[in-house]
Amino acid sequence: MEIVFVYPRLRKDFGRAPKFNDMPADVLSETLPNPEMLGEYVERNPTDVAIQCIPEYSEHEVNTERFELQSQGVIHLEGGWPKDVDPSEVEQTLRFIKKTEKDEDYIRTIKGLGESLELMIRQNNAIDIYEDYFIGDAVDHSGEPPSAKTLTVFRDPNAVKRTATCISWYPDGARKVAVSYAILQFQRQPEGMSLSSYVWDVHNPNYPELELTPSSPLCCIEYNPKDPHILIGGCYNGLLQFWDDRRGSTAQDSSPIEKSHRDPVYDVAWLQSKTGTECATVSTDGQLFFWDIRKLGEPIEGMPLQVGVDGATLGGVTLSYDPAAGPTNFLVGTEQGTVLLCKRKSKSPSDRIGAVYPG
Repeated sequence: MEIVFVYPRLRKDFGRAPKFNDMPADVLSETLPNPEMLGEYVERNPTDVAIQCIPEYSEHEVNTERFELQSQGVIHLEGGWPKDVDPSEVEQTLRFIKKTEKDEDYIRTIKGLGESLELMIRQNNAIDIYEDYFIGDAVDHSGEPPSAKTLTVFRDPNAVKRTATCISWYPDGARKVAVSYAILQFQRQPEGMSLSSYVWDVHNPNYPELELTPSSPLCCIEYNPKDPHILIGGCYNGLLQFWDDRRGSTAQDSSPIEKSHRDPVYDVAWLQSKTGTECATVSTDGQLFFWDIRKLGEPIEGMPLQVGVDGATLGGVTLSYDPAAGPTNFLVGTEQGTVLLCKRKSKSPSDRIGAVYPG
């Protein structure tokens, strides 16, 4: 079959050639406005109507009748006995056992099991079933190498990016986290740097839930384990401040500069007390202070971090407190690498440093 088809036709059958000329417009009909009919015109109030071509469906839910479940158990102490045999009667059980042992099926079954059992016994005598075939090879019990997956990223919303100096989880449910921000390098804080720290909701990393505005950048922050609305923070200028998240971003109280640390407060810890308002702070000025947030006018007690015969002062940078190790015992890590075991209730000042662990 060809893809070209020729259809011949004579020129005279094409018809006359059209010829178009420009002509002016002609008015075919003209309807002039009628003022008398204008009074009969009523403007209709527009009405919105929504329609759709999708068929409508109705939804119904049906639940079957609840089926009650009950757990039951059976324990066999004498094995399974027929109904006509009483396990408590010795004569009946012995009579049933003798009758069963004389049964031909029972004898045939025992003989068949004896042959396979004898084969297994001979194998056990020939093979050491407790032999260790891989002596000296370490067994890797881990199913897969440890790994971590990033779930949420909390970014500092300020233009000047700062160091996240401390993180504290919300004690009731861990649904929030408090993060303190600061630049710890000496005299490296640029002009106009934000002093704020933030409380983040773990399910909403786009914007912080609460902004904390201290008088100086926070180097440490900690939630109160007894009252999750209270946060304590140590500042770069040595002050100690606390916040109540129910009362906004401003600190509720602050320690005076003359009674505070002379260096940045690098760590803070809540203490076990009846009121739940006592805490301890440590700084590189060589002091361990104990505070009550109800009276931040001055510390309750101070402990110098001095060791050795010459009384050398060490600067504290981290503080660890666990009531299980003793409600008056503290571990202080220093910038010189030495760890100090401090005892608050010691009678003499020389016994307050219970142990020194050199780095």
